[in-house]
Amino acid sequence: METSRTAPKKSGDARTKLLDAAVALVRKQGFSATSVDQLCAMAGVTKGAFFHHFASKDALGAAAADHWTDTSSGLFLEAEYHRHEDPLDRYLGYLDFRDEIATGEVAEFTCYAGTSLQECYGSSDAIRNAAYQSIAGHSARLAEDLDKAIAKYGAPEGVTGMSLGLYTQAALQGAFILAKGQDDAAPVHDAIAHLRRYVLMLFNREGEI
Repeated sequence: METSRTAPKKSGDARTKLLDAAVALVRKQGFSATSVDQLCAMAGVTKGAFFHHFASKDALGAAAADHWTDTSSGLFLEAEYHRHEDPLDRYLGYLDFRDEIATGEVAEFTCYAGTSLQECYGSSDAIRNAAYQSIAGHSARLAEDLDKAIAKYGAPEGVTGMSLGLYTQAALQGAFILAKGQDDAAPVHDAIAHLRRYVLMLFNREGEI
C-alpha cells in the first residue's frame, strides 16, 4: 500500500527499530535476501534483542506488515483528497495522490505488503495473511467512498465498492512489479492514468477524460 521513506527511524525501542528496518530492507531487496544480521545492523540492536522480540524472521515479517499498515495509514488519512465533498472525487483524488508520491527510488514508493506477499505467499502463512490483510484493509477504506459513488452515480451489476477497491490495489501492485523490472516509476504513472480513465467511464463521467 502505501509509501513511506526507506530509512528506519533513529528513535524508539528495539522492536520498533527492527520493524522499521524490515520495512526498509524488504522494500529494497526482498524478504529472502534480508538476513537477521542485516536487520540487527540497520536497527542498531543485538541478535539477542531480535530474538527477544521475535521468534523468527517470519514472525518479524508478519509483524512488519501490521507495522506497515499503522505507519503508512497516516499518510493517506492526512492527504488533501479527503477535502472533496463528492465521493468519486475523493477516490479520483486518491489516484492523483498515488501518482504524486510515486517518485524517487523504487523502494521508496513500492509497498511492503505487496512485496512480501508476492515473495512469501507459498512459504509463510503468517506473512501471507498479514500482508493480505494490509492490502485488503486499505481497499476497504477506498470502498467506503466507492460505495457512496455507486449509490450516487450507479454502476454495472456486480460492481461493488470493495471489488473496485481491490481492483485498484491489483492495478497498483502490478504496476509496482513493472516498476521494479524497469527500475523506473513510469509503469505506475501509466497504470494510474489507465485506472482513472476506466473509473470515469464506469461512472459515466467520460467528459473528464
